Amino acid sequence: MPKRVFVSFDYDYDKSLKEFLIGQAKNPDSPFEVHDWSIKKASSVWKVKARARIRASDVVIVICGEDTDKAVGVAIELQIAQEEGIAYFLLNGYSGQTGKKPTIAKASDKLYKWTWPNLKTLVGGAR
Repeated sequence: MPKRVFVSFDYDYDKSLKEFLIGQAKNPDSPFEVHDWSIKKASSVWKVKARARIRASDVVIVICGEDTDKAVGVAIELQIAQEEGIAYFLLNGYSGQTGKKPTIAKASDKLYKWTWPNLKTLVGGAR
């Protein structure tokens, strides 16, 4: 059974990266599925909704772009994953560039290169 993935990303700058990840999840050998659980409208209860969606996931993929360190929502989603004990990993969003980690990321959190073999391995639990 494929693992359920929650994708955290900078909505203002990296939305296309999330779309690329959703496309890869449709590969026949994909070990994961992405439900589009993005909360598109800010509201007073978005954190509650995000927590419920993260809890329903097996793993959180944090896509890191050039402005991820300034994305408050990404930091909050990662903090929720940490609090809930949900596995997560940081994925470098752009080839040839180094994405910036969310402010809440641990010093020991690695930033992984986005390749299909890496994705399959990381979703499988190797970190």
